[in-house]
Formats: sequence, structure tokens, C-alpha cells
Amino acid sequence: MSTFSIFLVLITIVCFLLIVVIMVQNPKGGGLSSSLGGSTQMGGVQKTSDFLDKSTWTLATVLIALILLSTLSFTGNLSDTDSKIIENTSTAAPATPAAAPVQAEQAPATPAK
Repeated sequence: MSTFSIFLVLITIVCFLLIVVIMVQNPKGGGLSSSLGGSTQMGGVQKTSDFLDKSTWTLATVLIALILLSTLSFTGNLSDTDSKIIENTSTAAPATPAAAPVQAEQAPATPAK
């Protein structure tokens, strides 16, 4: 397994975790943070909200770092030098001499009515 494949697996896992953490949050104050406890708990809702906020930023930072590191490990096996189209066009196009003028065919003029 190549290094790039390992990065792809890690990026996929982080993306899944980031989706789960974002879906648990509710911007209107609902979601997991409001269903875990009421105002009688000592900071329970606030701690849950802080944890979800910090985990979102942490996962986003890890995702960006993994993407940047994966570009460094990319070997570029899918380069244009292996293209069959480029090989066919370079061998099929004959070189024209520079001194020979290129003439275009002209259609016969039709009389105007």
C-alpha cells in the first residue's frame, strides 16, 4: 500500500468524523448539547458545546494538514507521458517543409441572383 493510499484512507476517516461532529451540532442551541442536560447541571451544556466546537476546528485543521501532506507523497503515476493520444498525434502528423506554401481549396463562386 502506497503512502498516498494511506493518506486517502486517513482523509476519508477524518471527513466522516467531521461530518458526524457537525451534524451533532445545532446552530440554534438544540442538538446534542441541549438534550444532554438542563440548566441545573454545572456547565454541562457549555462543556459539550465547547467540546464540539473544539473538535470541529481540530478535525478541520487535521484534514487540511493531511491534504497538504498527501500532495507531497503523490508520485504522479498518471502523467501525460504515458498517454496514447499524445503518442498517436506526434507520430501521425507529418512535418511539412517550411518552404512549401500551403494552399487552401477554394469553392467556385456562385453568381448572385
